[in-house]
Amino acid sequence: MAWLTHPAPAVRAIPQITRQQADPASTRDTVLNLLLRHGEATAGALAAQLSMSVQVVRRHLRSLEDDGLVEASPTAEGPGRPSNHWRLTAKGHGQFPDGSEHFALGLLQSLAGNLPPETLHLLLEQQATQQADAYRTRIGTGTLKERLEQLVELRRQEGYLAECSQDEGNPRAWMLSEFHCSVIRIAEQFPCVCDQELQLIRHTFPDCQVDRVQWRLEKGHSCGFRLLHSRDD
Repeated sequence: MAWLTHPAPAVRAIPQITRQQADPASTRDTVLNLLLRHGEATAGALAAQLSMSVQVVRRHLRSLEDDGLVEASPTAEGPGRPSNHWRLTAKGHGQFPDGSEHFALGLLQSLAGNLPPETLHLLLEQQATQQADAYRTRIGTGTLKERLEQLVELRRQEGYLAECSQDEGNPRAWMLSEFHCSVIRIAEQFPCVCDQELQLIRHTFPDCQVDRVQWRLEKGHSCGFRLLHSRDD
């Protein structure tokens, strides 16, 4: 499910904060918090508030960039070289807790209490179809292996720990495994969400027979889907 977010206000001046400890993990967390609060900032502005050298702060920013948590864009502020303005990426925002899961769970509870079961299933089916359309656009039209690898990356960005592998018994079949589900708490109360997940994979790969071969709510530590392609890639 997609949730609306509000852009952070542009930073004008970063208010003074208490002096930070020298612990690198603490500094990284503080940098993330500052960027969350102010939308964006230069390394120089961050260094002034952290009472650190610009070089040290830049090393922290590059490390956070390598982890996919922040990104920079050069902005001209007068004569000379443009300054990098740093901001959080979507993954960086994901480091902070939010109420999306509680909101989604409450919404489903309200829908389940006021709608017939078949209507709720229809709404989930429509959501699966729309999400599958978006997935197909992003994963392209390559081989099944190439499309699965693209889907795995998209799912990882959404908070799933996923991987794919070829079925040893059939060269036309592939396994998609998800070891971490970002909506597991919702699925525990509404298993119909898992039916939506199966339909999502089927709509994303209409040229494959898709079966669920493992379900975390029943047993095991992961959910697994077997995709049998209608032809050899």
